Amino acid sequence: MKTETAQCVVVGGGPAGMMAGLLLARQGVEVTVVEKHGDFLRDFRGDTVHPSTLQVIDELGLLEEFLQIPHTKVTDITVSTAAGPTTFADFSKIRSRYPYIAFMPQWDVLDFLARKAGELPGFRLLQKTEGTTVIREGDRVCGVRADTPEGPLEIRSDLVIAADGRHSTMRKAVGLRVAASAAPMDVLWFRLEREPGETMTFLHTGQGFVLITIDRGAYWQVAYVIPQGQYDAVRAEGLGRLRADVSSVHPPFAERVEREIRDWDDVKLLGVRVDRLRTWYRPGLLCVGDAAHAMSPAGGVGINLAVQDAVAAARMLGPVLRTGRTPTPQELRRVQRRRELPVRAVQLAQVHMLADLYPKDRGSVVERPFAARLVRRFPSLNRWTAQFIGVGLRPEHVS
Repeated sequence: MKTETAQCVVVGGGPAGMMAGLLLARQGVEVTVVEKHGDFLRDFRGDTVHPSTLQVIDELGLLEEFLQIPHTKVTDITVSTAAGPTTFADFSKIRSRYPYIAFMPQWDVLDFLARKAGELPGFRLLQKTEGTTVIREGDRVCGVRADTPEGPLEIRSDLVIAADGRHSTMRKAVGLRVAASAAPMDVLWFRLEREPGETMTFLHTGQGFVLITIDRGAYWQVAYVIPQGQYDAVRAEGLGRLRADVSSVHPPFAERVEREIRDWDDVKLLGVRVDRLRTWYRPGLLCVGDAAHAMSPAGGVGINLAVQDAVAAARMLGPVLRTGRTPTPQELRRVQRRRELPVRAVQLAQVHMLADLYPKDRGSVVERPFAARLVRRFPSLNRWTAQFIGVGLRPEHVS
């Protein structure tokens, strides 16, 4: 087995992993990011870049170049129900230099971060390299074993950052268990061609479904939200029901949905789970992002929280790693304590405060969700909901 060393190994090249790698390398830490895929091209990944993430990229001095990536800007989230439209979140009112959410392909974001990190000494990105288990010395994690096209690889390190998603291999390897879990909905993703100048309300409720439309320039990225665990039942109803539901929201979609949704292969299922670990760490290992707390896609906040985890971890642990010392469990615990409140607050909102927005069965209609009623009655609240979604309770800074 080939053996290498690094001060830090990051497992997973998603938003949390790439941001952690970039920030640690920027501090002079020798860091290796291992990513099991050969590129970042995956459809229907989260594509939201929130104001707090834009702030981090600005603090790195990279914002002007970053915004050259093709993207669309969203300044509000409007919810349309049987009771009428409600501007649920108005980002133009928030306390931020960037009062909008930028929608840009996640693979472009990751390519950008990888390119910038690659310009720094001490950074390595190993693609087609899948972390399979941890290396231990006593009770301490001291590295990762991985499979590569050239054979097995062992990377020894002072710290392993597990950023390998909601089905994290690393957290399973060290026996970290989920403390709380809920599955409020499932989502079917697909694309529809967008006509020039065509506009849509962000979210619509219907009978047994919710439809979310994201402007991707040449096409709409569409989320068809269904009751949790009902995918087989939805398939049994046939594509005719799905097409009819989509067309009922926006009649001009009727011809496009017939042409572009030819069979179920054109529809991708995302099983939604909201969970978090009781403990995010073991000696020598720290979980961040979805590996520590899986989020619902509501508001696109999962990416934002993952990036914020990475920023906090790099800021708090980078100086320790730079001295050649392994972070103590107490130092790892401080990262969890720093990030746990924002995670719990968002999950509380996703699972409970927005619970009546999700479809419960295929026959009922969501007419007056509580959150929309509240904002309709007190319109100034849409500033605070935007602040909560776009910036969060505890925004992180590079230094």
